[in-house]
Amino acid sequence: MPTALITGATAGLGAAFARRLAADGLSLVLVARDEARLTASAAELRKRYGVAVEVLPADLSLDEGIRRVEERLERGVDLLVNNAGFGHPGAFLEVPVADEVTMLRVHCEAVLRLTLAALPGMRSRGRGYVINVASVAAFFTRGTYSASKAWVVNFSESAAAEIPEPNVRVMALCPGFVRTEFHQRAAMDTSGIPDFLWLSADQVVDEAMRDLARGRRVSVPTARYKAIVSVGKFVPRTLIGQVSGRLGRR
Repeated sequence: MPTALITGATAGLGAAFARRLAADGLSLVLVARDEARLTASAAELRKRYGVAVEVLPADLSLDEGIRRVEERLERGVDLLVNNAGFGHPGAFLEVPVADEVTMLRVHCEAVLRLTLAALPGMRSRGRGYVINVASVAAFFTRGTYSASKAWVVNFSESAAAEIPEPNVRVMALCPGFVRTEFHQRAAMDTSGIPDFLWLSADQVVDEAMRDLARGRRVSVPTARYKAIVSVGKFVPRTLIGQVSGRLGRR
């Protein structure tokens, strides 16, 4: 059976990808830091969907953790979902530099290294897919988070442009606000975000899989967020920074 490896697989979009791909009959490799939670998630997926599920505990903020996942990818997978990530509650000048460097390692270095570990096997087989989870924030200005996600989009598009095999694809997924644990873990106040901007994790994953099948290099789920990104291109970036900062943090 085809195999998918998902980072950040025990919550939010990662868990939604795991459910969707298990329902589609793929074997799974789940990557996260919390081994107990990984084991519980794997057991639930095996019971519900009858698929094979491996667990791979790894902290992608550490070189050792990235290496462990690289080694598994080099043995071959059909789909890689680089989903692991996190946010900071404070503004750029309020966040310790060590925390910012950790974010860059998880959002950028891990995505780079894991994508490059997966692609040779995919290219040799003539088939394989990589989804790098970015964010609508990539198109706006809000500190290191949006800057790192902009890198993910640019990197994914650049990698996709250089791959000659038509059935080997790399796509950046850029969701807006999704109802997951992300904001709670980052201690962010989301009370000022309008209800119409919230998406469900399952909805985002369904649109991502459709866009991947269509060969798109960047996926922005839902018409409302496509419109927001389009309008944002014509708005002064200083104003965008003020508005996006107000939405994400009161």
